[in-house]
Amino acid sequence: MTYQQALDFLYPLHRFGIKPGLDRVFALLDYLGSPHKHLGMVVHIAGTNGKGSIAAALASIFQAAGKKCALYTSPHLVDFTERIRINGCQIPRESVARYCSLIKDTAIDNHATFFEATTAIAFAWFAQEGVDVSIIETGMGGRLDATNVVDSDYVVISTIGLDHTDWLGGTLALIAAEKAAIIKKGCRVFTAVSQPEALLPIRKKAEGCDAPLFVYGKDSVSTVFSAQPGMLELEVTSSSRKYPGLKVPLTGSFHAANVSLAVMVAEDAGIAAEHIYSGLERLLQTGYRARLERIGIHPTILLDVSHNQDGMRETVNAICSFRHEYRKMYVVLGLASDKDARAVIRELLRLDCSFVLVNIPSERSVSAETLSSLCQKEGGEATALSTGREGLAHLRAKAGVDDLILVTGSFYLAGDIIASET
Repeated sequence: MTYQQALDFLYPLHRFGIKPGLDRVFALLDYLGSPHKHLGMVVHIAGTNGKGSIAAALASIFQAAGKKCALYTSPHLVDFTERIRINGCQIPRESVARYCSLIKDTAIDNHATFFEATTAIAFAWFAQEGVDVSIIETGMGGRLDATNVVDSDYVVISTIGLDHTDWLGGTLALIAAEKAAIIKKGCRVFTAVSQPEALLPIRKKAEGCDAPLFVYGKDSVSTVFSAQPGMLELEVTSSSRKYPGLKVPLTGSFHAANVSLAVMVAEDAGIAAEHIYSGLERLLQTGYRARLERIGIHPTILLDVSHNQDGMRETVNAICSFRHEYRKMYVVLGLASDKDARAVIRELLRLDCSFVLVNIPSERSVSAETLSSLCQKEGGEATALSTGREGLAHLRAKAGVDDLILVTGSFYLAGDIIASET
């Protein structure tokens, strides 16, 4: 196979949709020689929001400490290879083609999904390359997620919110139980979950697995000193020491909990403070993008992938801290059909903004016209345009140098904007 032929094989696997269960991914991994058993120290990350920043922070810290560190995340923004990295470098395209050639027949015979095939490819490459540490982000949920074949040394559960309720359950407790199912016998568990009804299933699962549980807000705390676009300065205090003057190239004080979890895990794994500091400062070397990322100035343009109510609330809270520095604010918004569009719009209206509503490049897109109608019903000023690129071009021509433009709502939208800017 060529790389393009590999993609032509992988992407149609989406037709199998989301099929919870581990039999298919185990079939692929067995065929490849069980690479999931050769991933070095494994950190498995689940949660509704915050997985990406925790994964990037940990990968950067371990790399700073001289470890050969694998990072598996989803989705990608522009190119498939972004999902699978070692020390910040994406998997070579020829490796994707080779592994696809190997697993094609097994994948077809077992009706494997896109994410299952991708997970098998990632683990095979990581094992082949002899990594010291693997940072593995779940795709959705945990119990039946394709990544839940690993024996983790550390489990991190960031937050619990009401997302993917059709698959994970309609209450925080049910969703938390699904995500807590990645906890394995004897691993060490770290979480920033604070709601009692969500924390209880995590605590019960940890106790049942003899897995020590460490909770942000109890076993570590943080203090934010500055939160500006592109830079967060904070102090983290763990049970054993303080980390004053941490600098992380992230936008939003809500990242403090995620940074604290990364610090706790790294400290527990024996990483020296100097590597924690330098790793956090160089977090972007991991390829972490589009989380309130500044991609333009005069006017300031922020690119974001928040796509549910909880995530958008945090995004809006972050922007509110510096909203007064800008004259007018505009939002380019596109959403997938499984999101609570009205709730997302209500969060964004707190910014005193005008909207440009767009279609996202996905068959699951809510139409720009539907979003515009919802926005107007909520009292917002709305314009419907076809694409995110068109919406951003429209606002670049309209906005002043002291205005702020936020592009948000979808990984698909962010990826399309990044592709157009490069």
